[in-house]
Amino acid sequence: MQWHKPALALVVLMTGLLAGCGGSGSGSEVKPNNPPPPATGGGNFTYRGEKPAGTADVIKFQNELWINMAREDRCGGCHQTQAPTFARGDDINLAYAAVIDEGLVTLSDPASSRLVTKVAGGHNCWLADAGACADIMTGWINKWAGPRETSANDVVLKAPADRAIDNTKSFPIDSSGFATSVYPLLTEYCSACHSESAPTRQQPYIASADLAVAYEAAKSRIRLDNPAQSRLVQRLRADSHNCWGNDCAASANQMQAAIQAFANSLTAIEVDPDLVVSKAVGLGDAFVLSSGGRIDSDIIAKYEFKTGKGTVAFDTSGIDPVADLNLIGNVTWSSAWGIKFADTGRAQATVTGSRKLYDLLLGSGEYTIETWIIPDSLDQGANDNNPARIVSYSGSTTERNFTLGQYDYNYIGMNRTGESDANGEPVLATDDNDQRAQASLQHVVLSYDPIRGRRLYVNGEFTGDTDATAGAFLKDWDNGHALVVGNEVSGNRPWAGSLRFLAIHKRAMSEGDIKTNFDVGVGARYLLLFNVSELIDQPACFTTTAEGTSGNCFIVFEVQQIDDYGYQFAVPFFTVLGDGTLASPVTLKGIRIGVNGTEAPVGQVFANVNTQLAAGELPEGRQNLSALGTVIEAKNGPEEDVFFLTFDQIGDNTYNRPVVAVPPPAPAADIPDQPTFGLRDFAEINASLSAMTGIPSTNTLVASTYEKVKQQLPTLTNLDGFLAAQQMGITQLTVAYCNAVVGNSSAANPARTALFPGFDFSAAANVAFNSSTKRDLIIEPLLKRLLASELANGTNPHSQLEGQADPAELRLELNQLIDNMTSCGSGCAADRTLTTVKATCAASLGSAVMLLQ
Repeated sequence: MQWHKPALALVVLMTGLLAGCGGSGSGSEVKPNNPPPPATGGGNFTYRGEKPAGTADVIKFQNELWINMAREDRCGGCHQTQAPTFARGDDINLAYAAVIDEGLVTLSDPASSRLVTKVAGGHNCWLADAGACADIMTGWINKWAGPRETSANDVVLKAPADRAIDNTKSFPIDSSGFATSVYPLLTEYCSACHSESAPTRQQPYIASADLAVAYEAAKSRIRLDNPAQSRLVQRLRADSHNCWGNDCAASANQMQAAIQAFANSLTAIEVDPDLVVSKAVGLGDAFVLSSGGRIDSDIIAKYEFKTGKGTVAFDTSGIDPVADLNLIGNVTWSSAWGIKFADTGRAQATVTGSRKLYDLLLGSGEYTIETWIIPDSLDQGANDNNPARIVSYSGSTTERNFTLGQYDYNYIGMNRTGESDANGEPVLATDDNDQRAQASLQHVVLSYDPIRGRRLYVNGEFTGDTDATAGAFLKDWDNGHALVVGNEVSGNRPWAGSLRFLAIHKRAMSEGDIKTNFDVGVGARYLLLFNVSELIDQPACFTTTAEGTSGNCFIVFEVQQIDDYGYQFAVPFFTVLGDGTLASPVTLKGIRIGVNGTEAPVGQVFANVNTQLAAGELPEGRQNLSALGTVIEAKNGPEEDVFFLTFDQIGDNTYNRPVVAVPPPAPAADIPDQPTFGLRDFAEINASLSAMTGIPSTNTLVASTYEKVKQQLPTLTNLDGFLAAQQMGITQLTVAYCNAVVGNSSAANPARTALFPGFDFSAAANVAFNSSTKRDLIIEPLLKRLLASELANGTNPHSQLEGQADPAELRLELNQLIDNMTSCGSGCAADRTLTTVKATCAASLGSAVMLLQ
């Protein structure tokens, strides 16, 4: 981010807005978002004037901006003939001149163009969401502006209106007020859907039988400062959503009255008068940072999910036909820009809207699917060939053009080519051992080109998984398929999680471009300007005009809403708007962040700031105060939360902050005595058996058995966690080692000879074990390897190891086993001697003597 001194001037907002359709005198009129008329020509709309474009820039204006906005159902309905005539169709050069002469675009900062701000205010927006119209218009102007330096942006800061810190109300921890006001209406009228126990349950669970769950879900849908604007009220009044008594107005009034009663029961929080505080500011007053630096030149479908309400997620790519996503089933909005899928919810475009994917991607022969997602679970999908669908362009569970999916820890890419089947198989899957999918915010990208095939990227890095069908071309795509997100079009391959951003590009992005987009991040970022002019009280901090005096001195934070529950505050700096500079240094100590009248109880990492605000010219127009960041809890949501700063000292203003008393230490926990011994874990068991038998763990028989039972073996050393199933795994592994050391014939092998020297493996079972001396040739070496036999200790040659099993009892058990194994006498099978040795080996080495340590 570049900061230049001239860019930090106080900018006066332009007041000469575009004239509306009602005549030249209606420039300030904001028209409602009426349903747009039917499109007149769609993608066939062209310039039919007799005067061709006179310059290369006019040609670019025509192809990138005019062709999109001059349609009858957009700006052309009025501004073909009404001044300013920027949508006229008779002479493209005069339309271009109208845009330039009237200052309707700002090519260096398209988002601030008058064309954008006008539609953002609701003036003849052709969609149901003015913000989506503004984003689309910005995209068109960006394309006209062409390639420019986007890795850093010049930011022009504007002073927000002065705002005092009002006494505010916040949701209390105690939910009793909610329980007696709003909750009864929710449980009576909304529980058929918005409850975990509902037959067709849908989030948010505002009518949950669990009061705590319902309270948390309802908070973000209640406005304590303006109950009429609460989402719970607007869903009834504006959307006619499941009204009761067939009267939506009455239902909305009843809900509004309940919320008002809840708000009236709360006491406003008064700001401590002793605090040294800045002016207040909310996110609505903030400067929105553009996502400068993104590589978006080939996007054909784009979803940022800024709308935050309704049943449509708008495609703001500006490429017709639009592929708006209709939200179906359990799909909810996130106030941090995003949608969340649960149960069998999905977001699906029409086949007509999706057709541009067929046309443009087949035309380019390559594509990229770019997402920012948060998987809810790492247990999703049936297998690699049947994953949960994150993004899919498909017609059924067995036919698709492409799919990005998730199976447990793996991300999956499916793509229909000349070498695949109709389902896009064989799939490309990330390696199981890499565990790429995680239940956290991730940038996940699937790209395809006919040379390298499919490639998967996670958080800006190529996963290294290669496409077995590289070199295949896109083939047999079906233009009757639909773009669907969060599920399959059939609704039975759900993916649970949050989607924060989705873009489809008509080219395979390079690894560098993908890394660039990852570095830019996702979601809205703001600059919050906290006015501290009165606290510093130097001439440079004030500008006086005929309209009054305004402040110029600000402490600025970069703020991002990371989810519905918190804001990230980071990298604060000090700046002076305008051309003035501080005449003398100003002491600054102890910055803390306040929300809704009180200092945040946690996250105050800037409390240790201790510096001097410098006099004179500031490098790049600002003075950095800290490189740290923190997360502050969201209270009433982004529309209602009001922030301010407090200071231990700024200039001559000081706050004598009370020293927080150190709490007494908690009583020592009464922890039960812990055993002094525990279990060997899976790796230790394998290593111990290898050492005792002399068989390397890489032995083919042993290694294959170990891989099969590894997850069945103990992973922790505490005794309380031991299960019978783990003993079965230990037994299987021990038998494998004993089979390897004993072998399957009487012929000698080095490992067996080393472990059991002198034993006659060729003798029949009734002869090989018919004396204690012969049996000792098997039993004693095993006890010795187990460290379970007696050891010499001074004058006592038969001392036992302390804490180890009694050797006499072990010998008794093993002799009884041999008795049982050889009870067949002379009628034993020929291999009974080998089998008996293997059994004795497994019984001893796989026992608790080995397992405990």
